[in-house]
Amino acid sequence: MVERTQTDGAFELVDVSVSYGNEMAVGGVTMSIPEHAVTALIGPSGCGKSTLLRCLNRMNDELGDVTVDGTILLDGQDIYARTMDPVELRIRVGQVFQKPNPFPMSIYDNVAYGPRTHGLRGKAELDAVVEESLKRAALWNEVKDALKKHAFELSGGQQQRLCIARALATEPEVLLMDEPASALDPISTQQIEDTIAELKESVTIVIVTHNMQQAARISDRTAFMLRESMDRPATLIEIGETRMMFTNPGDKRTEAYITGRFG
Repeated sequence: MVERTQTDGAFELVDVSVSYGNEMAVGGVTMSIPEHAVTALIGPSGCGKSTLLRCLNRMNDELGDVTVDGTILLDGQDIYARTMDPVELRIRVGQVFQKPNPFPMSIYDNVAYGPRTHGLRGKAELDAVVEESLKRAALWNEVKDALKKHAFELSGGQQQRLCIARALATEPEVLLMDEPASALDPISTQQIEDTIAELKESVTIVIVTHNMQQAARISDRTAFMLRESMDRPATLIEIGETRMMFTNPGDKRTEAYITGRFG
């Protein structure tokens, strides 16, 4: 495993803008993401939620012709500084995607993949990491007697929890989730939400969701983003404590979206 100083997983974004080529997709976002809490990014399709999420572990770097301006600090460190290794950053800031994407290998090898890549080789140590990660992802009791089973044999909900376990195996400070339950049935969705509620005690979570009820149920803070016209970039309309955002938002556009009048 990569040795690092244990930190908290708090982000500060200052005037962050994202451009694809000459087109600015997200403009001037300033917000705080506190440690050990769930922050939900909500807003209509195409309003920059996933784009902003990808900035937090520099996944936009992989797309090409993407420019990120402004400042993003993780525990006070500028993640776009030349001294920041994107690979190390992605160990600290894991991600779970919309559709489950387990590797084509066993359950055990999926979870052990990251630790092995970063130098952990001892069987006892790997066994412990795999067990702990699967427990944190609320999957251990279902698979503990079938760890050699191919990951593709799991149900969709189990595969998504396996992906969460795989992300947790490198001991991230932050877990990014891009609509992690949108492809799942209601029971699997409930299991993912219960897992998120448990995980926030030990890891910062930032989740993109289109589901207003889900945001209200699981998040501590909610950020509403909106792109008001195609010739203008998406912006952050407001961010605040979730209960206040859903009962007494400060902006009429937030109220209109939350109550279903548009989006």
